[in-house]
Amino acid sequence: MDPLNAQELVPCNLCETSIVQMHCVTCFVQLCKACVGEHISTDESKNHKVVKFESRNSTPLFPPCASHGKEQCEMYCRHCDVPVCHTCLGSGKHFSHKLSKIVDVLDEKKNLIRKEHNELNKTIYPTYQNIAVDVQKTISQLETEYGDLSTAVTKYGANLHREIDQLARKLITQLDEMKTLQLQTLKTQLGEINKTIADIKDEMDSLDIAVDSNDISKLCSVKSRLNHYKNLPKKILPSVPKFTPEKIQIEEVRKLFGALKSDFDQSEEHRYSIKKTQKVHDVESSLIDQTSPETRCVPPVKKLHENPKFTSNGITFSGSPLNLACLKNDTFWVCGDSSTMALYDDNQLSLRDSFHQEPPIKRITTKSGKRPADITVSRRGRLIYTDYKNRTVNIVKNENILKVIELKNWRPQGVCSTFSGDLLITMERDDNKQSRVFRYSGSKEKQSIQFDSEGNRLYSSDGSHKYICENNNLDICVADSGGQAVVVVNHEGILRFRYTGHTPAPENKPFSPKGITTDSQSHILTSDSNNYCVHIIDEDGHFLRYINCEKCSISGLCTDTKDNLFLLRFKKLNFFQTLSHVTRIKYLE
Repeated sequence: MDPLNAQELVPCNLCETSIVQMHCVTCFVQLCKACVGEHISTDESKNHKVVKFESRNSTPLFPPCASHGKEQCEMYCRHCDVPVCHTCLGSGKHFSHKLSKIVDVLDEKKNLIRKEHNELNKTIYPTYQNIAVDVQKTISQLETEYGDLSTAVTKYGANLHREIDQLARKLITQLDEMKTLQLQTLKTQLGEINKTIADIKDEMDSLDIAVDSNDISKLCSVKSRLNHYKNLPKKILPSVPKFTPEKIQIEEVRKLFGALKSDFDQSEEHRYSIKKTQKVHDVESSLIDQTSPETRCVPPVKKLHENPKFTSNGITFSGSPLNLACLKNDTFWVCGDSSTMALYDDNQLSLRDSFHQEPPIKRITTKSGKRPADITVSRRGRLIYTDYKNRTVNIVKNENILKVIELKNWRPQGVCSTFSGDLLITMERDDNKQSRVFRYSGSKEKQSIQFDSEGNRLYSSDGSHKYICENNNLDICVADSGGQAVVVVNHEGILRFRYTGHTPAPENKPFSPKGITTDSQSHILTSDSNNYCVHIIDEDGHFLRYINCEKCSISGLCTDTKDNLFLLRFKKLNFFQTLSHVTRIKYLE
């Protein structure tokens, strides 16, 4: 509103008739010129400051002194952080303190407020608007996805009902056919019996006539059929089939129908952040994928092949293998006993009669020049590797290697990237007397897993390598070759089970788990170099099947998004030379 127009509408606070023309800054009272003198004389103890009405907001309103109420404070003690009047200054209480004019402090405060207003207006407010749009988008997406899931469950239930109805109709049809056949047999026999009854009655009538006759010729012509009628018909006992329904186990029905699998028991919370210009060395925020888990629907049920199919004979390279990690775009990383990690294309794997060598798409050399302890791929497709020698975990971004984590007194071994974007790392103390699993969010420690509920060590401490992966149900799975077991704990680190192999083993040798991976069905797959095979177990640790690997030792393995299994196999040609190759296997229908 225009101040002049506002002035025309405001009456004097004293006479309440004239239009306001002046303003007392001290008392915050609107006055006409005629009432100014009366207002000042009413309370002469105050230092009244009267200005024009339109200048009221531009004139500073000096605060009253807390110690000398009748005086106004025109100075500000920065040491005591309080306004002070001239009497305060004269008392010597603020001697040697840094003093400023209160109008200067006023300007500083206004500048701070303007900056805050500017940040709220240009950054905070738009951020909240974007968050509101994001939440609304998430709500819409959630409603759509839950709607799709409900439709899928309903459709699957209808399909099961249809299958059950078809089975019931098939059984009823079989019952009708059996009933018709048996009734037809009995009715045919009944007709024959009724005809025999009629014949016997006729025979009895003929015998009565013969008995009443004295005609010797007729009597001699009577032939006895008594023995014929004594030969009674066979009794047909129809056999009604028995219906023996299978005993319904509710758990089996639930398993058959399927279940909902969620990433977490409740929605995971993540802080929104205000977008700022990112610094080059901001490792924690830029490298690790600190995003909420992707929405994952229940995967379609797949069955294990009776005879897994080798769909390729592999890519061959020299040296001892270590592990491999699959990407989403049909590529995979391989590392071995050198400092080089190589990227290959899935198309380079083809079914050939002999092993063949292919050049990699890309090569990355570790920053330390030492062999990596393990590799994994983040959810954004970035290569992550552990360096046992210099105790670091590193990430490759645009072919630049950046250190994410550096340990003290511990050395990293296996590594995996979780659904939530965290890193799970197996590590060994320098003295090889302790092993543990650590969860990191960026470079911050979140969780340590080392002992079970009774205080017993979960993992062996003999310096043996331990590979790690996360299952679809968020279980943490570790292949502990030193402990000859696959150790599985839940998301909270509570022991679920230990898998120690299956008997009989293909080579009748001790179980020696090396690499480990999981698939869309929550199967856990681990390589067993001693027995030249891969063990497949379910999410509860029950053995399902072996995959025979043709007398080759296996080091690493991984699965891609299509549930293809990639194996890193090797054969020692002699003491100095090892031949390694990658093989792809289709083991799910």
